[in-house]
Amino acid sequence: MAAIIFPPSTTTKITHAFLSPLSPDPPKSPIPPIPSFPLCKTPLFPHNPKLTQTPHPPLSKLPSHPTLLPRTNPPSPNNLGPISPSSDFFSLLHLSVHYADVELAMAVHAAILKHLEDTHLSNSLIVAYLKLGRPSYARKVFDEMSRRDVVSYTALISGFAKLAREDEAVGLFFEMRESRIEPNEYTFVAILTACMRVSDFELGFQVHALAIKTGYLGCTYVSNVLMGFYGKCGCLSLVLKLFDKMPQRDIASWNTVASCLVKELMYERALVLFHDMLQTDNFRVDYFTLSILLVASAGCFALMAGRELHAHALRSGFKTNLSVNNALIGFYRKCGSVKDAVVLFERMPVKDVITWTEMVTTYMKFGLVESAVELLYRMPVKNCVSYNALLAGYCQNGEASRALGLFCRMVEEGIELSDFTLTSVVNACGLLMETKTSEQIHGFVLKFGFGSNDCIETALLDMCTRCGRMADAEKMFHRWPLDQNNSIIWTSMICGYARHGQPEEAISLFCLGQAEGTMTVDEVASAAVLGVCGMLGFRVIGEQIHCHSLKSGFMSDIGVGNATISSYCKCGNLEDGIKVFNNMPTHDVVSWNGLMAGHILHRQGDKTLALWMQMVAADVQPDSVTILLIISAYRCTKSNLVDHCRRFFRSIKSTYNIEPASEHYASLVGVLGHWGLLEEAEQEICMMPREPEASVWRALLDSCRVHFNTAVGKRAAKQILAMEPQNPSTYVLVSNLYSASGRWHCSDMIRGEMREHGFQKRPVRSWIIHQNKIHSFYARDKSHSRSKDIYSGLQILVLECIRAGYVPDTSFVLHEVEEHQKTEFLFYHSAKLAVTYGLLMTRPGKPVRVVKNIVLCGDCHTFFKYVSVVTKREIHVRDTSGFHCFSNGRCSCKDQW
Repeated sequence: MAAIIFPPSTTTKITHAFLSPLSPDPPKSPIPPIPSFPLCKTPLFPHNPKLTQTPHPPLSKLPSHPTLLPRTNPPSPNNLGPISPSSDFFSLLHLSVHYADVELAMAVHAAILKHLEDTHLSNSLIVAYLKLGRPSYARKVFDEMSRRDVVSYTALISGFAKLAREDEAVGLFFEMRESRIEPNEYTFVAILTACMRVSDFELGFQVHALAIKTGYLGCTYVSNVLMGFYGKCGCLSLVLKLFDKMPQRDIASWNTVASCLVKELMYERALVLFHDMLQTDNFRVDYFTLSILLVASAGCFALMAGRELHAHALRSGFKTNLSVNNALIGFYRKCGSVKDAVVLFERMPVKDVITWTEMVTTYMKFGLVESAVELLYRMPVKNCVSYNALLAGYCQNGEASRALGLFCRMVEEGIELSDFTLTSVVNACGLLMETKTSEQIHGFVLKFGFGSNDCIETALLDMCTRCGRMADAEKMFHRWPLDQNNSIIWTSMICGYARHGQPEEAISLFCLGQAEGTMTVDEVASAAVLGVCGMLGFRVIGEQIHCHSLKSGFMSDIGVGNATISSYCKCGNLEDGIKVFNNMPTHDVVSWNGLMAGHILHRQGDKTLALWMQMVAADVQPDSVTILLIISAYRCTKSNLVDHCRRFFRSIKSTYNIEPASEHYASLVGVLGHWGLLEEAEQEICMMPREPEASVWRALLDSCRVHFNTAVGKRAAKQILAMEPQNPSTYVLVSNLYSASGRWHCSDMIRGEMREHGFQKRPVRSWIIHQNKIHSFYARDKSHSRSKDIYSGLQILVLECIRAGYVPDTSFVLHEVEEHQKTEFLFYHSAKLAVTYGLLMTRPGKPVRVVKNIVLCGDCHTFFKYVSVVTKREIHVRDTSGFHCFSNGRCSCKDQW
């Protein structure tokens, strides 16, 4: 039961009903609690504004009445005995609340009705009924009172606000004003709390004005709840203005401002506020202060600040405080220090379900799936949130099948299913990418009536795009009500198009949403569109989103910062990507991965390894993607560092506790193959601790094509065809291998098999962005509106390059085709058409930027060298191997790709 601190001059008799040693001290919260009114005989709040301005004495100095403590069970309603006016009705009402005995309260009520009306007794009865969860009884007592005072109204307003009956609370407040009863400080706390819960800014603003008029704004409680109200309404400037003008602050005042700053993602400022608090008012922090500041430290990845707070908590006697320890686990998880989180968890003397669930989430974040599973089964008490943490962790770690299995078990065992549960299992279906399974889960969600939930419906749309159900996704998108906030669903659909290999549709939808004003570009949308811009190489829109993010303050969001880095790097602007990285207030592992991936795209393996050393020095825990990038970096170093790569690969498990997956082995094979160590690469595959996947053999086959090694390539192809007989890309790789080594007959046989199975080669496509429009080209494509100009220009360009020394390389063209036809095929490759269009449409001296969806062929690579000479223009081509910058007859890849 919350206690109220009275002004020292208020001569109030405090009964046992007010100060019960059985009730814990109320926690310090950022927003003062709605007052709970004691059961007393004298007026609690005599109307004297001056009294409310005096400091409140500490709770420990208030008088107590040990003689009134209950020693036996409360009397039965049927055994009250004769009740006289001298009976202590207040103590009996307290007993009814303490033991949750509604019948006792009703019996006391009946006894009170036999005597003359007493306003204070009626007020106490109202409070008792409200605490017993009988608001209708309390209202009836209130309605039958002939004389009501400020306590009567305040008690009912407070109780209704607590019970989520804010409209009734507001109505009572207006009724009280009409009755000309002046509010006191507790009335302001109650009505402002009601305004806060319904976010009624206009009414709260009027109450603020009334508090100023009546002189109650100087009361710390009222200012605190006003700051909480404005903080919830997103008016941080008003919160700070109120705080600065407060004549007297308590710890709740500082906590309120700190929580408002954290809510607005102003983490550094919240930490500065903490130091100001210690220096200015010399307050002793409470557990809530430490908890909110730990959230701020985690939000800005301030590891040292968080460690200082940990030390401060130990010095201040919070070593065993459950809330602080739970916040510390969350802090260490977000800052990437799993060891500190584990040590803290093991040393905690008391743990609750939140503690255990936090650790499950922590283990899952660091990929320690089995540790998380083991911990869940060790939990003494589990709830829906605990299972949800495991479910979401499975999704985060790509364990979609296990997530579905856990969900089925939750359904069978009757565990509560929340919106978060269903969102997670829908996400698991998306990861699994099985159409049938996604349809079953989709039906389950709709059957149980969760389809109207915005978050779940967005997850369903995302699942449909991942499972190839684009038609269903588009239907869901177009059914979305126009009067609702469309931003989330638009963002989800844009991501779906991008994921499904339709980036043009994604950009078109984004532009449409902007034109119609139906899409708000928030942090999530910014990150999503930046991802699409990077995929397409859409430099202009990427820069515009970056500017929008700077103006909107989104760059403090680490997800937006990471997406901006990736976008710039993929658009060929590595320098700006580095600037964004350096300007970010904090970095996580994704930030480092994004910049390292950018260096690899630009074939700067040595700089990638140097960045890796900086990441190690910054004590950032690497993840699986980091390891993959480091291995890939050895492929594009200036000198052969295969021995270093081998040593690094052998240390992955022991040093970083990451089990090498198939993609890591495929990358290692690619490194060995790049440096010509094909037999060693094959041996590495054979020594794998588990059955290698097709991707590993495909990496070997691709290296065999580059080095014309058909012996090893044939064995790799045999393995791939056995694993993926339906994958046409395998047949293309094998065919190209035979063609490159001059074994035309074998190449013809492979292509014949493709035709027999009905396989088609993936269409090779190149595109260029001009005037914010994507212009796509396929081989010998004449669908473009300027195709005549493009073909005429290309013919002239070819002749100029031949004069400069260019000799077409027809080694990859089918041998049965005439020589002049071979050159025809070569001249009208998609990349050549795109580059020619760029040369025609851009101003002289400007670089031409083209993106291709497969690796650039050898003839195009040679051709563009000569183009850069005869046109005196830079040609930038991004293919699946990285960037090629052709300038003055040379390529940045140094002919190694």
